[in-house]
Amino acid sequence: MDNQVSQPLHGELQCYPVRLRPGQEVSSVLASFVRQHSLTSAHVLTCVGSVTQARLRMANAQVTQDFEGPFEIVSLVGTLSGGEAGHLHVSLSDAKGNVIGGHVISMTVFTTAEVMIGNCKGVKFSRPDDPETGYDELAFEQSADAVAGK
Repeated sequence: MDNQVSQPLHGELQCYPVRLRPGQEVSSVLASFVRQHSLTSAHVLTCVGSVTQARLRMANAQVTQDFEGPFEIVSLVGTLSGGEAGHLHVSLSDAKGNVIGGHVISMTVFTTAEVMIGNCKGVKFSRPDDPETGYDELAFEQSADAVAGK
């Protein structure tokens, strides 16, 4: 797959509203939703809500940190297709307005998490190993269905 896009990939944008309930783990519920609906290019459009705890990996760190809330979700971004659990980053604020953020390992919903998932029908995400970075990095391509005009 050539990820130096010379032409935009195209496909119909589909939107899926998802509401997570107290006690649900955000990453696993979203990954399950994506598998259940066979979404090939799912990504987070927006999210608001709160969590009781978060396990995050910070920038350029191999270890994770645990945070006990409650916290408001002030931002959740990332891709959900192409890998086992997607690639999510979050910003969380505490009762004093202090913000923490990082790569999501896990988060547990406090009252709600209202997530809008987008999917570009006709685009396919994958996460092959990138020898340059040492991580599974996003790759994308126009799917055969889109090329055939389906």
